[in-house]
Amino acid sequence: MLPLFFVVYFRIKAMMVVNSLAVIGALLMGLAPLGQAHALVIAGRLITGLYCGLSSGLVPIYIGEISPTALRGALGTLHQLGIVTGILISQIVGLDFILGSKDLWPVLLGLSGVPAVIQTICLFFCPESPRYAYIKLGREEIAKRILKKLRGEYDPTKDIEEMKREKEEAASEKKVSILQLFKSPNYRQPLLVSLVLHMSQQFSGINGIFYYSTSIFTKSGISQPVYATIGVGAVNTIFTIVSVFLVERAGRRSLYLIGLAGMCICAVIMTIALALLHNHAWMSYLCMVAIFLFVIFFEVGPGPIPWFIVAELFSQGPRPAAMAVSGFCNWTCNFIIGMCFQYIAEACGPYVFIIFAILLFGFTVFTYFKVPETKGKSFEEISAEFRKKKLKGLKATEMEYLGSSSEA
Repeated sequence: MLPLFFVVYFRIKAMMVVNSLAVIGALLMGLAPLGQAHALVIAGRLITGLYCGLSSGLVPIYIGEISPTALRGALGTLHQLGIVTGILISQIVGLDFILGSKDLWPVLLGLSGVPAVIQTICLFFCPESPRYAYIKLGREEIAKRILKKLRGEYDPTKDIEEMKREKEEAASEKKVSILQLFKSPNYRQPLLVSLVLHMSQQFSGINGIFYYSTSIFTKSGISQPVYATIGVGAVNTIFTIVSVFLVERAGRRSLYLIGLAGMCICAVIMTIALALLHNHAWMSYLCMVAIFLFVIFFEVGPGPIPWFIVAELFSQGPRPAAMAVSGFCNWTCNFIIGMCFQYIAEACGPYVFIIFAILLFGFTVFTYFKVPETKGKSFEEISAEFRKKKLKGLKATEMEYLGSSSEA
């Protein structure tokens, strides 16, 4: 409930408060050698994990609410770009000859709080969400000033009218709790889509590659697996940048389908390459290519899209609860993969990625039939689309019932 409290009642101020957790966590880890090192590192990791969970809910909501409809997807992808850039930087500075040595590891862990400090300073220059100012606080003039500050001198009437309609809808919904979100049939479809998208991001197998890429490259016969892993991080970052430009052209649904289908094919190729590696040495190169392509397809769609599409699928009333539930689902799946992948890989050997191929195929089918396209649509239009689907489903059920009654 703590993440939901922050998301409902704050935007800018909440991010500032949450950043303090990152600083505390970093200090505990950085100062670990001065006390009980293991206990301090574990405590620091727990606090940093709390920060990550809160931040991953707040940032996409804020970006979605300040973005113009035409750029909402591209700007939402910047959240994922920040994540993968951080991963790449940490991989590089974590090398043995930089900060990954026996003596300098506390400095490496302590530096994790620096980005939070930089963000806090930058947030003083960032405006509050105009949607929050108008819909939650009822400050129309402030919302207009914020919109002009964000987008330059223009007529904000159209955006204010959209917010007015959303506010009227939010007034009828009021604030939606997590329990109400699960109980109400109105939110069943968008909630299902949100949860499956976040599950597909984590159960795609991408974190199996990120967490254990060095050992995978070692098994593939790569002489310098650490640098190959950094190469994966670099490709990850580059294609997230590509996704920023693609997401508003191709659309969310299309990119997600392409990403999932491509990853599914790559998972099959990886399985074949790993299985035949002992018989054909050149299979190590095929495996390496498949891993890089796997990462590319991930960043085309499944990487960035779940983080911002949830904010698009829900109106102002249920949005905070939906973001909290989706974020919890994402991090829970992340934890499951992190804890279990090594044991699954040991049990399945070279066939471990067949499991992910099957899951990816299922997620692709689900996306094709259930995920709507949200590109260029207002929050109101997306909500209306789900209501229309719900009404169609109810009518179909009624027709089936009437048909069965007439047959009887």
